[in-house]
Amino acid sequence: MQEPPNINTQEYLDHLRHSTTHVMAQAVQELFPGTKLTIGPAVEDGFYYDFDSPHSFTPEDLFSIEKRMRQIVEGNHPFIMSTHTSEEARQFWDSKGEKYKVEMIDDLKAPTVTYCSHGTFTDLCRGGHVGSTKEIRHFKLLKIAGSYWRGDEKREQLQRIYGTAWPTKKELDDYLVRLEEAKKRDHRELGPRLGLFTILPETIGPGLIFWLPKGATLRQIIETYLRNLLEKNGYQFVITPHIARVDLWKTSGHWNFYRESMFSPMKVDEQDYLLKPMNCPGHIQIYKNDLRSYRDLPIRLTEMGTVYRYERSGVMHGLMRVRGFTQDDAHIFCRQDQIESEVNQILKITFEVLSLFGFKEFSIRLATQPAQSVGVQEYWDKSTNALKEALKALNLNYTVDEGGGAFYGPKIDIAIRDALGREWQCSTVQVDCNLPERFQVMYRDETGKETQAIMVHRALLGSLERFIGILIEHYAGHFPFWLAPVQVSVMTITDKQHDYAHTIIDQLKKEGIRVVSDLRNEKIGLKIREATMQKVPYLIILGDKETESGTVSIRLPNGENINSIAAHGLATYLTERSMSTVAVLPSVKIA
Repeated sequence: MQEPPNINTQEYLDHLRHSTTHVMAQAVQELFPGTKLTIGPAVEDGFYYDFDSPHSFTPEDLFSIEKRMRQIVEGNHPFIMSTHTSEEARQFWDSKGEKYKVEMIDDLKAPTVTYCSHGTFTDLCRGGHVGSTKEIRHFKLLKIAGSYWRGDEKREQLQRIYGTAWPTKKELDDYLVRLEEAKKRDHRELGPRLGLFTILPETIGPGLIFWLPKGATLRQIIETYLRNLLEKNGYQFVITPHIARVDLWKTSGHWNFYRESMFSPMKVDEQDYLLKPMNCPGHIQIYKNDLRSYRDLPIRLTEMGTVYRYERSGVMHGLMRVRGFTQDDAHIFCRQDQIESEVNQILKITFEVLSLFGFKEFSIRLATQPAQSVGVQEYWDKSTNALKEALKALNLNYTVDEGGGAFYGPKIDIAIRDALGREWQCSTVQVDCNLPERFQVMYRDETGKETQAIMVHRALLGSLERFIGILIEHYAGHFPFWLAPVQVSVMTITDKQHDYAHTIIDQLKKEGIRVVSDLRNEKIGLKIREATMQKVPYLIILGDKETESGTVSIRLPNGENINSIAAHGLATYLTERSMSTVAVLPSVKIA
């Protein structure tokens, strides 16, 4: 029997969830004969198993599968690992008609493989299990989804069953509550309903975002804030083309290291061009447009640059995983002795930005040199040390992700924690000596000698699409007043208040408030419900009393009403009230 890890570790959770996939696979095969097995890994917060079955699974089937799983669990079957030669294994799985297992064995090209068995069920498996099925008590099957074998849409279509498992009932119950809340916040539902964005996979193609007027306003608010902040911190804005000759990407190394994530070349005047997957080679060309002296450095170039990356159809997910997205991208060209101070400045700006958007808990990872990398070892060592020193100077706690760096340099990744406790990796700082060497990015030092510059890549929010998706779910669509695409909706009780409503609207617009009107001949209750569903922060309601007294009544998101607020200075009142309630952020906590 395999010795399980300590129950209070992530390793135990992974083993528990992976063990549960084995029990689920047994139940599925018993209930639905002819089902073939593929893989069943543990994933964040749960597990899944992909099946090739003649039966089309339904939500009702999940109850039957769960029931059979609980019967299997009660058998208290130990999980037992065994080793077999690849030839024996191939014959065994082929005799059972498990073609996917045979393919996996062939691809492994190993002399031996391992199985895991419990009771009468056996699966091809590398291991990682709890002691016995009796430990699998608190689990729930969640949903059914489609998938492709090995993520390739040209291969067999499979059926994926998702589930979750936890050591205690309380942990399971708490997770299910969080899951229900996450469904309510799903940006794929909220975004289109709030008029922020739409995706038209059938007419335009999957993974390509159309920003609707309110969504475009939200993006503009974010971009304007970033532009003002970055200009104050010495950044220069640039714009680069969306396509370039393939030779550029061969020089940069992306053609060799990143080709699977790039779109296929297009022929233009007998030359191959590529949609850009990165902004960095373009920024290098701008840097090289002039001769540079050591006195000029650092040079900080930034761009809201749209890039295009190929994602398989089965992995795209709303705004979170797309084929075309905009990065708040920047590249700093500096001397070796300036790396630490530049990284220090970037980190300070990063935490300022993320905290303004309402994120107060962070985790920081220092990702070091991967096995597949380019460049001189001396540069890797100096760059990694500079990142460490910058983190140390700001007294930031971090973990080390050994081998997790980019192929061209080490990096710092910063993950934010949202309102549901989920982590999202957004910000990154990467030191790069590879591209400057490949493109001969030089400056003249104090002696007039041509010296290679260092390039620091950085993104504060990462993909704007993904970050806005995170914001939608973090706030459940109830954006802070300063971020809300529509801040105020002015509505009248009867037609008699229309002239007064226009006066209020004009006044608010002059003060820079984003306001809409609802002057329809409808009941006020309907108007309030519709504006509330659109999550407008403030509803201004005008009746005869307000018109005669030169005041307004304000309805808050929580349903509270504030009456008899003077119309004069209304914009200031709303802004100050928002700053003292909705928009005040707690102190930043770095975890």
